[in-house]
Amino acid sequence: MKQRFDVYGMTCASCQAAVDRAVKKLGVDDVNVNLINETMSVNYDPNKISDEDIINAVSKAGYEARVKNMKKNKAKASDNLKEIEEENTKFRLKISFFFMAVLMYVAMGPMVGLPIPMFLAGTEGAINYAFVQFLLTIPVIFVNRKFFISGFKSLINKNPNMDALVGLGSSSALIYGIFVIMRMAHAAGRGDFATIDSYRHNLYFESSAMILTLITLGKFFEARSKGETKASLKNLMSLTPDRARVIRNNKEVEISTEDIVKDDIIIIRPGERIPVDGVIIEGSSIVDESAITGESIPISKNIGDDVISATINIQGSFKFKATRVGEDTTLAQIISLVNEANETKAPIAKLADKISAIFVPAVILISIVTFIGWYSYTKNFEFALNLMISVLVISCPCALGLATPMAIMVATGKSAELGLLFKNAESLENLHKVDAILLDKTGTITEGRPVVTDLFTQMNEVSFLEIAASLEHLSEHPLSNAINAYAEEKNISLLSVEGFESLVGRGIKGIINNTIYYAGNLRLMEENNISINEYENINDRLAKDGKTSMYFANANEIIGLIAAKDIPKDTSKIAIDILKNENFEVTMVTGDNDLTAEAIRKSLNIDKKFAEILPQDKDKVVRTLQAENKKVAMVGDGINDAPALARADIGIAIGKGSDIAIDSADVVLVKNNLLDLVRSIDLSRATIKTIKENLFWAFFYNIILIPLAAGLLYPKFGLTLNPMFASVAMSFSSVFVCLNSLRLRKFELSANKYQNTKENIKENEMNEVKKMIVNVDGMSCNNCAKHVKNALEEINNVNSVIVNLDKKNAELTYEGNIDEKTIENAITEAGYEFKGIQ
Repeated sequence: MKQRFDVYGMTCASCQAAVDRAVKKLGVDDVNVNLINETMSVNYDPNKISDEDIINAVSKAGYEARVKNMKKNKAKASDNLKEIEEENTKFRLKISFFFMAVLMYVAMGPMVGLPIPMFLAGTEGAINYAFVQFLLTIPVIFVNRKFFISGFKSLINKNPNMDALVGLGSSSALIYGIFVIMRMAHAAGRGDFATIDSYRHNLYFESSAMILTLITLGKFFEARSKGETKASLKNLMSLTPDRARVIRNNKEVEISTEDIVKDDIIIIRPGERIPVDGVIIEGSSIVDESAITGESIPISKNIGDDVISATINIQGSFKFKATRVGEDTTLAQIISLVNEANETKAPIAKLADKISAIFVPAVILISIVTFIGWYSYTKNFEFALNLMISVLVISCPCALGLATPMAIMVATGKSAELGLLFKNAESLENLHKVDAILLDKTGTITEGRPVVTDLFTQMNEVSFLEIAASLEHLSEHPLSNAINAYAEEKNISLLSVEGFESLVGRGIKGIINNTIYYAGNLRLMEENNISINEYENINDRLAKDGKTSMYFANANEIIGLIAAKDIPKDTSKIAIDILKNENFEVTMVTGDNDLTAEAIRKSLNIDKKFAEILPQDKDKVVRTLQAENKKVAMVGDGINDAPALARADIGIAIGKGSDIAIDSADVVLVKNNLLDLVRSIDLSRATIKTIKENLFWAFFYNIILIPLAAGLLYPKFGLTLNPMFASVAMSFSSVFVCLNSLRLRKFELSANKYQNTKENIKENEMNEVKKMIVNVDGMSCNNCAKHVKNALEEINNVNSVIVNLDKKNAELTYEGNIDEKTIENAITEAGYEFKGIQ
């Protein structure tokens, strides 16, 4: 049996390890603790172990666990938990800073000549002075009590974490301060003002408060840098309609989608979302499956074709039989994959947490040895206690606790300015480690919408476009939108259309100026006995280039053909070249057909491609690469990419993609630009470098000052470190870490790298020899052919021209780019008619 739990109270890798060990001791088959999502999945025998046993084991380790209920623990609950935790941290920080500021003024003010109330001044006010500091410390201790609870529990369970060191350092300073107040009160009873005066400057309440405040500041930065990792389920589940119309007892009834059973007959009308998987038994339509398959162009559906849950019926009505319902639907399987991938993704073991596993016990041991050693040597309890507190305070991992979250916070702030959203610290830390990058095609590499690329007609082009655009203006098919946009750019006037009819799965027809016209696919032409003649070869060639063709015809013959293609974004080639130059393996993954995918792969020089891939197969591609010990980054924008985004070591969503893709990803590229992928990798490198610098200086400072705090220089040089100065030194280390982290604000993009790549691409394009076939009408002899050849050779960038008099065309080889209008003008000026480019 596999059970999922929510786990509360984990703050570091040692916490995660403690929970893991506690549950494994029960004899479970397998346990996987996710620090980021604060979840745990456990495989166990329910006959031997119960949920309650697991919850108790986690509780004894110092944490809290609850069985995860999918219906109750949806994204809204997760969002609320996150908001409550962040607001609580913010509240603790405000309280801590307020009381610490007042406390620091009271404690340090007299040393720098600042005035304080008379009842606190001098020897006479010494006890009041100490007691007020104690009272100001109590609120800071109270609001940050979680450090003491967590830290002391970890000590009891023999798994000391960073909270243990925080709790020991703060409580030691607090207890010593209380001890000093008692000594001063006792001395006052004896009239021993010298003792009172000596203790007056040995109060360490500010150290106790400062430790907690600075650590809380680090926790706040860390909380702010965490992403929204649990919100994806809500968006996924919302894709399924709540209600559906089914045939029950020969009547149409509306029921809840959850009540649909296998073999139910479901009725779907235009604009409705399909509730479950099934097969069409009556009618036909066009269905937008982009949400699931990633295919940008809607698919024609007829009797016998499969339909998928969460896809949208665009036009036409149909009935289908439910074949997969409930947890078996495609959408439900995607939800399951997202859950599984999120749970099994290995959380990063932060360097600070790894070191603290050794550092924390070592510091505790050093402080104990320091106290015992100096008390045995001097028989002076206060002197030994002072040194022990100094060791704990100077070693308190404020700088260590700030090293990572402060750098992450600054980097995420900078990334937001650049349009790069890192949803958690792990993604920012780990992005630079990936070596394989998977790119979804539709909407990621390409624009995500088809545009007209080619036009072939024997008619006058303007007249042809008037007919085509007038017909397509009444259709809502994506290819129609592309043709309409193209006609609008050409300022084409629309004609009146009568008898318009949408022929589902084939195309459209209408009457213009008393002539019937058809627009659609090959099937429509065959149904009306219209021969496509030479256009068949043109269509085949276009298909190899990944283009989709639409035929236009009257009742007797083809009048023209328009091709459209989902073209790559301008920056895709640049970004892919940069990634390849930096030794990343770039692979394209798409639900599109193999011809389309191969055309895009070749044009962008991508290493590998996987075409006609279903959602679960994208997930398999990621797992296959990971099995080869590769760190995988997946870049996508569709719902179908969500499982792969969650499974990948780093999931990267395009900002204009679906909500579920964005929720499942670790990084969001807001500007919808693949160049931002390169920028985000650069920022990741800069951030990890800063974090390592922070950690180095945090530990270097400890290595230097711990021996001084422990009194090792006292016998020979008489040097010790007062706990108050230890606290100040500890604060300076934190300030250094903050200042070093703030340097990330000056992070600049490697502009030269991008510019050089652009220039290289441009140079390669200019140097690449290309071919073009131009159709020319009006040639009747070799003299005509010579005139056309000479006219075309005069065009810049043309290398050679071969004229074929029989085929009425000319083959050009050229470099760079040549405008079609330039070719048309050259032929027209030579006295011939330009008939288009193949």
